[in-house]
Amino acid sequence: MVVEEGGPGPSKPACDRCSRQREKKDKQQDKQQDKQQACEGFTIRAMMKNSVVRGPPPAGSVKQRPAKRTAFRKFYDRGDFPIAVEHGHVGNKIAWKAEIENLDYHYFLPLFFDGLRETEFPYEFFARQGVHDMLEHGGNKILPVVPQLIIPIKDALNLRNRQILCTTLKVLQHLVVSAEMVGEALVPYYRQILPVLSIFKNMNDDMSQGLLSLILMGCSVNLGDGIEYSQQKRENVGVLIQETLELFERYGGEHAYINIKYMIPTYWSCI
Repeated sequence: MVVEEGGPGPSKPACDRCSRQREKKDKQQDKQQDKQQACEGFTIRAMMKNSVVRGPPPAGSVKQRPAKRTAFRKFYDRGDFPIAVEHGHVGNKIAWKAEIENLDYHYFLPLFFDGLRETEFPYEFFARQGVHDMLEHGGNKILPVVPQLIIPIKDALNLRNRQILCTTLKVLQHLVVSAEMVGEALVPYYRQILPVLSIFKNMNDDMSQGLLSLILMGCSVNLGDGIEYSQQKRENVGVLIQETLELFERYGGEHAYINIKYMIPTYWSCI
């Protein structure tokens, strides 16, 4: 009986060879990735072969900061303020239990400004409305208290909260025109007030500069199916900042513009 010698086996298909080569490449890439080390930029390790430079972390300049308990809330809960809520047909307002003109502005006005950081009812309502009432009836009592108002204003702006920013900007506009020389008295404190305004100056709720110019002219902006009515509610941060800076320049005297320009280089004179 003759036994035939077995010849070479059938060749493996090409697809199997390709898949093995891919597996080898994937393993090599995995090994290279395992060897890669993350490092900071502009260091010696960043120049090494298997180093991966991390990108810079986000600055967080517009990130909202956590709010702390205010002195206004403490005094209100304790019943130290001569105020109560008066419910009306149009809306609520403050019923003062004492004449506003006879209040000690050195004591009460800084406390109400401190309450601008509040966002809860009734603290936010009493602080906001109380500030406007006292500025409206304060007269000559406001100017001597201006230095005491800077820290509460700075603390409110530094929270980067949109609601608090809008409230504080409206209060600043009222403060500037509340009495004579108040606008000039604020000029030395621009370094405490303007940095946050510089950050949010160009934030106009995702609207272009063309739309902003229309809003400043008092026109409603067509946004397709809807219309931008934030200028009516005065809740547009960018527009409020522009209005505030213009009031600072108009009422701040001859040195106001150069000080605003120093802190906010993109600001142009309105006079």
